[in-house]
Amino acid sequence: MLATMRTLFSGASARAEEQLRDHYSIELIDQKIREADANLRAAKLGLASLIQRERSEVRQVEAITGRITELTVRAKAAIAAGRQDMAAQAAQAIADMENELTRRRETVARLEARILQLRQSVETANRRIIDLKQGAVSARAVRREQSIQKRLSRHLGGASAMDEADTLIARVLGQDDPFEQGEILNQIDRELDHRGIGERMSDAGFGPKGRSTGADVLDRLKEK
Repeated sequence: MLATMRTLFSGASARAEEQLRDHYSIELIDQKIREADANLRAAKLGLASLIQRERSEVRQVEAITGRITELTVRAKAAIAAGRQDMAAQAAQAIADMENELTRRRETVARLEARILQLRQSVETANRRIIDLKQGAVSARAVRREQSIQKRLSRHLGGASAMDEADTLIARVLGQDDPFEQGEILNQIDRELDHRGIGERMSDAGFGPKGRSTGADVLDRLKEK
């Protein structure tokens, strides 16, 4: 019993939520697009930060490379002058800078890969947001059309009024012709009181005619 009640309540809650989402669908679409725009702006800021850091690392690599080149020249000069002590110090400094240069180049490579990945994500998100905004425009247009159709149906009395009018017209057009019905009734009455048989026999030429016909009038005119 309790399980059934919980199932019913869950179903009713789901239906209510679905109806609420349908009613405020345009507002929800706009809100989700705003949230997507905010996320895209945050991603752009992150991308800009990575690019800035990558450029800084590249400048450091260039600076270290320049110092290594300069110190190498000086170390060679010290060796040529017989100053092994100075040359040894320069060699150690060059080794330290080369190790730092390796680490910074690795950092630059990681940053470049991360920048490429994030740039692709930003471009994809930007295209999706453009599509969403275009879809939102279409959704608002459809909602306006639906609203206009509802108002039109309400002003016209709805489809049921039109259907009822069609039914009434069909009933009127389908009614029997009263004049034709009267003729049929007269014919039935004549047959019931045997007047019809006399008229038919008179028309066939048996006995005196009970009524004048166009042929009789034409014969009289010819005799005159």
